[in-house]
Amino acid sequence: MRLRRIDLKLVRLPLVRPFRTSSSVKDHLAHIVVRVESDDGLVGWGECASPSDPYYCPETTETCWHLLRDFLGPLVLGREWEAIDDLTAFYRLVKGNNFAKAGLEMACCDLLARAEGVPLAAFLGGVRPRIASGVSLGIEDDTAALLDTIERHLSSGYKRIKLKIGPGRDVEVVREVRRAYPDILLQVDANSAYTLNDIDLLRALDEFDLLLIEQPLAHDDIIDHARLQAALRTPVCLDESIHSEADARKALELDACRVINIKVSRVGGLMEARRIHDLCFTRGVPVWCGGMHEFGIGRAANVAVCSLPGFVFPGDVSGSDKYYLQDLVDPPVLAHDGYVTVPTGPGLGHEPIEDRIVSNTRREVTLEAGVA
Repeated sequence: MRLRRIDLKLVRLPLVRPFRTSSSVKDHLAHIVVRVESDDGLVGWGECASPSDPYYCPETTETCWHLLRDFLGPLVLGREWEAIDDLTAFYRLVKGNNFAKAGLEMACCDLLARAEGVPLAAFLGGVRPRIASGVSLGIEDDTAALLDTIERHLSSGYKRIKLKIGPGRDVEVVREVRRAYPDILLQVDANSAYTLNDIDLLRALDEFDLLLIEQPLAHDDIIDHARLQAALRTPVCLDESIHSEADARKALELDACRVINIKVSRVGGLMEARRIHDLCFTRGVPVWCGGMHEFGIGRAANVAVCSLPGFVFPGDVSGSDKYYLQDLVDPPVLAHDGYVTVPTGPGLGHEPIEDRIVSNTRREVTLEAGVA
């Protein structure tokens, strides 16, 4: 297999409604769609779902564009490879920049799965024909409005609610939600908004029978999370701290968490996501799939990885209609009674709508083998 061409397209879509976390508010998202083409004309698609700002992680859309255009793309174009690990070895000297790597690797996994005529889920070793879906809800100033939103999603069949929390919008908000919905699967995500000085506040969340509390402390921390986990009954889940299988191993050995959130983009691609899954699965540690508000391409890849056996909690793989009026793939990724069907067609199983991608593209560049 050789790549003869890579197309990068910066695609912007408006959100159905603004989404607020402890660090930012978004009313639209711009992601890089990656199209790769082999010497024999096969095509694969990936998505670089990096935030546009450096508040979730150090990467941004602009850094990913730079890495893909000036380093990762040139390093793989025109070179022979058979397996994905062969391909990623070409850019092994590039440190970090996992979101950029994930977009390219995803496209090549799609390409290889299509070449083999198998669904991406089967290519990864998935076993589930459908996956349970939860929803992630941003911080709301109006708790009554939040409760209305929760009711709407529960009525649609979603199996779990995740609440973004931050200082001043935490314990009392969770209390009200739990009072209204005493039996639902409920978890919270702090996006690194707290420190060990807040340990008493975080301990107060123990009374609400939460599935987990996600990344309460610093984005790059494992040690303090171990101290926090020892003080809580609620399982701590690490997200931003886990960039690789090695990070996951260290966190588990230090008892820094009891659950790990696997995001394909954050860990550099589908193969590393599978390695983290396999490590946790052998140790009996549950994992689930977090989302970055992916368009349909990245969302389809998340569905595939969620079909692996260790993904026991509902993920943030809700239907794309929750975020976007129009998806970029056909059929769109949708949830029915809280479940998303794992596609059985080759590769991603959802075909990119090229006209729609073009009409929403704000910038593009083509890289070709042998062309400087």
